[in-house]
Amino acid sequence: MKPSAYSAASAAARVPAQPGAADAHRERDVHRSGAPGRGGSEDRASGAGEPVGAARGEHTHSEPPVSRPRVVVQRSSVRGQVLDALRTALLSGELRPGEVYSAPALGERFGVSATPVREAMQQLVVEGAVEVVPNRGFRVVRRGDRELAELAEVRALLEAPVWLRLSRTVPAERWAELRPLAESTVRAASSGCPATYAEADRAFHRAVLALAGNEQLVAIAGDVHRRAQWPPAGAGPGRGRAGLIADAHEHTALLDALIAGDQELVRALVGEHFTAAR
Repeated sequence: MKPSAYSAASAAARVPAQPGAADAHRERDVHRSGAPGRGGSEDRASGAGEPVGAARGEHTHSEPPVSRPRVVVQRSSVRGQVLDALRTALLSGELRPGEVYSAPALGERFGVSATPVREAMQQLVVEGAVEVVPNRGFRVVRRGDRELAELAEVRALLEAPVWLRLSRTVPAERWAELRPLAESTVRAASSGCPATYAEADRAFHRAVLALAGNEQLVAIAGDVHRRAQWPPAGAGPGRGRAGLIADAHEHTALLDALIAGDQELVRALVGEHFTAAR
């Protein structure tokens, strides 16, 4: 059985704090004064090896602020892990459209504080997957058929002309280099995991568009592609495991036609691929 998206982030997110330079500085103050620091042992965070005040970002007049770049790196890593887990939970249906989830509650499930969860959720707000509910948390957006159709149309307008242009200019050997990515979409679809397929699908389309040499196109098309995958891929008619496998095989068929230089077949397959995505 595939582990839950929540448990995948929990173990990796727990990072023990490292002793900081503030300990040595406080010990020097204590040695000079001959008395324990203010608050004695209560000044130290339990098991953290640093003053509680420093952990809250507070400093006494005798203690200058201490730069702690390692904490920033670790926090960023936790945020990234939580964001990946949240995306997987959305695509798998663990986080349901229309439901409201609070950062503290999700943080407890992940085994992290609410802060990285809140930061990850703000990114999902930008991506259009969730919306802020003041004083409550974040609501998973429920997509209507019209919105999904509009997103699919935007994808077709952005990508289809580029595919057709590239089919006339990119040599066969370059297309052949994309074979592993196309085959990975088939394996991902066969797994039946919507999140796994969504990632493989975006990777293949991103690699094709990258051949155009336009970074803005890749970024914008990638954002629209991700938005089109909310709510869960597989939730609508024809997008279960069988639907994902059919979509993935369109990738390999397209690649075969591109390598063969069959322009008529490429045009037909491109139209079918983006129409089927609606």
